[in-house]
Amino acid sequence: MLDLVPAPGAAPWAPPAQGHYPLGHDTALFARPGTEGVARWLRATVGAATGLPLPDGTGADTERDSGGNRVELRVDPGVEQDLGPEGYRLVVDGYLVLIEGGGPAGVFWGAQTLRQLLGPDAFRRAPLDPDRQWSVPMVAIEDRPRFAWRGLMLDVARHFMPKDGVLRYLDLLAAHKLNVFHFHLTDDQGWRVEIKRHPRLTETGAWRARTKYGHRASDLWTETPHGGYYTQDDIREIVAYAAERHITVVPEIDIPGHSQAAIAAYPELGCTDAPLSVWDTWGISQHVLAPTDHTLRFFEGVFEEVLDLFPSTFVHVGGDEASKDQWKRSPAVQARMKELNLSDEEELQSWFVRHFDTWLTERGRRLIGWDEILEGGLAPGAAVSSWRGYAGGIAAARAGHDVVMCPEQQVYLDHRQDAGPDEPMPIGYVRTLEDVYRFEPVPPELTPEEARHVLGTQANVWTEVMENQSRVDYQTFPRLAAFAEVAWADLPAPAERDFTGFEARMAAHYKRLDALGVDYRPPGGPLPWQRRPAPHGDPASLGRPIEGSPPNV
Repeated sequence: MLDLVPAPGAAPWAPPAQGHYPLGHDTALFARPGTEGVARWLRATVGAATGLPLPDGTGADTERDSGGNRVELRVDPGVEQDLGPEGYRLVVDGYLVLIEGGGPAGVFWGAQTLRQLLGPDAFRRAPLDPDRQWSVPMVAIEDRPRFAWRGLMLDVARHFMPKDGVLRYLDLLAAHKLNVFHFHLTDDQGWRVEIKRHPRLTETGAWRARTKYGHRASDLWTETPHGGYYTQDDIREIVAYAAERHITVVPEIDIPGHSQAAIAAYPELGCTDAPLSVWDTWGISQHVLAPTDHTLRFFEGVFEEVLDLFPSTFVHVGGDEASKDQWKRSPAVQARMKELNLSDEEELQSWFVRHFDTWLTERGRRLIGWDEILEGGLAPGAAVSSWRGYAGGIAAARAGHDVVMCPEQQVYLDHRQDAGPDEPMPIGYVRTLEDVYRFEPVPPELTPEEARHVLGTQANVWTEVMENQSRVDYQTFPRLAAFAEVAWADLPAPAERDFTGFEARMAAHYKRLDALGVDYRPPGGPLPWQRRPAPHGDPASLGRPIEGSPPNV
């Protein structure tokens, strides 16, 4: 058993005769055209962990019988034809370590597999034993992903994660062969990206005076001011770092709801004249953007700078949980609806979303939003993140829209992992490691033609009750490993999946996570310092546990 996580998505070849191929100080690294970035990554990670220099191979030496200890990286059109651009073949025999990818991304995923084959110490930042003799088990693997979109959404608006923490999470995504980082940058509780033409978005909107401690029903507060933001150079660094790891960063700028931080910075964007601060609690704020020409021009300016920072095809505009109460009460908004010949507030939100869909399409990008954007009519080219369940994704796919499946009942990693009293901040339904492993992104109701609109899947990490990196780690891992296998591997139906085998492979993967310094939830439950006893011994006073199985909606 190779203990690979995620397991190879296509049938691996039968391994050659048992044995190991040695790697030493004389092992040369041959990086053929298109693989130079993977070679840099190997030296920076595996080279650092093993102490091996992996010098450049020289000349056109490609023959197996040419002598010398070697690792070879290659882009092969034949692999692309058979396995796609992210597929790879990894062969370790008595002659060399060979990674052939359908494209540079495929070579990179093959290099991730090579790192796992070297053992958990290959995930450290320096060698534990400079005299260790390294070797790779002889094996032949053929592998490819099931989905093109294999993502993680990280909310940095509720609790800010400094840049180094974001870069670390990109490394963790890459280690699990995830290739989309959905970057939730704005919300009621904070604006996290520098916009030069609107400086108050970060001068004012990035900071709040205090923070609700626990679920919004809690009566506790952290009185310390909280905030932070990424400069545009920080964003460029994050995007470049991700690209080196073949990860696409999809930014989210939330409109027209979840906008209280923006309105606090620029009150003219809102529907009332009342002074407003950045929100310090959780839930759905009643404050939404006013549908004025000024608001449209303001956010066009925001998106102009966002497009300059993020080269991703998709740009996420949120569109979820936009309260309509202020629009209903505002004479100015009602007059605007009459002017636009809109019959209700749902159509007004659709008009808002369609405006930015057209604006993004004219600039060669595609809009994606949460499944509420289906209400009132969806712009033809828009894609949907189906979060309230499967229903939004099913409706979107049947209407010909592309979909990313991320139902909260299955893959919201802020939801608790166990029903025990020691779980910190118990939110939502219990979603165990096995529950996530048995998640199926493609609903059986879809025809094969409709299912082709499912671009893939992502897990979402909302950070209301995750005030630091350790808490994010605890909620995210080890369940992200199970999710990664769902997104990568061509698994059987949920009930037929070999969770026992996955658990056995996780025994090795926990050691990799240990080497990476991940504060995951141990299989036996939280460690003493990971527990958070609730005030007065009532675990529900800090959280919002929901009992029973989640509905299949």
